[in-house]
Formats: sequence, structure tokens, C-alpha cells
Amino acid sequence: MTCQKCGNQFEGNFCSKCGAAASTQQTPPPPNGPQYYNPNQPPYPNQPSPPYMDQTYAWNSGISDKDQIVALLLCIFVGTWGIHRFYVGKVGTGILYIFTFGLFGIGWLVDLIQIACGNFKDNMGRLVKRQNF
Repeated sequence: MTCQKCGNQFEGNFCSKCGAAASTQQTPPPPNGPQYYNPNQPPYPNQPSPPYMDQTYAWNSGISDKDQIVALLLCIFVGTWGIHRFYVGKVGTGILYIFTFGLFGIGWLVDLIQIACGNFKDNMGRLVKRQNF
């Protein structure tokens, strides 16, 4: 028999190593090999995939879920206050833009050109592109 506490092999009613009483319950054998979580498979085989696995813009796709047109309009009209940076999640530089009036207008102009050309990135490093609604 195997002791439930220390794993020692023993015979009789008590473990010779730790003194624990023998249990009448049998423990299930450990699973074969390590169990790993696979995010691409549903947790239960007969269940459908969760809805987050079917999203068009996955975290690793390189394309932001923010719209380029919205960011461009925000940059044009309130860009000197950094509202477009808050929109894409860049809160720190958004606050900096508030206090420096868009980094004295130069940062606002650079952001305007980057957004218009499609090279502006969000806080996760993904490109802000036009969305198909």
C-alpha cells in the first residue's frame, strides 16, 4: 500500500515512515504526461469555441481594433490636446500633449501625417487601419 501523506510503500494499517493510518480509498492514478492549456481548442471537446476565438482582429494580427478615420478626425479637430492618443490607448503621451499643446504643434503634425498614411500605431504596437463597418 502507498501512504497518502509521504508516498512510502508499506504493509499493514500504519505507515512505517510517518505513522499515518492506511486509507481504504484508492487514489486515481496521475494523468499520463503533463497537461497543457491550448488556447486554440475549447476547454471541453463537445463544446463550441468561445466567441473571443472568432474575432476578426486577434491580439497578434498586427491590426488595431481602432478605426483610422476616427483617429484622423480626432487628430484634425482636437489633436493638439492629444485626444487621438487617448483614443488609441496612449494615455501617457496624451497627457503630455495636453500640457505641451501637442508638443508645440510639431508632434501633432507628425501624428497627423502618420495617421493619414496608415503608419500610426496603438498602445499595443498594432497599426491603426480603416475598419470595414
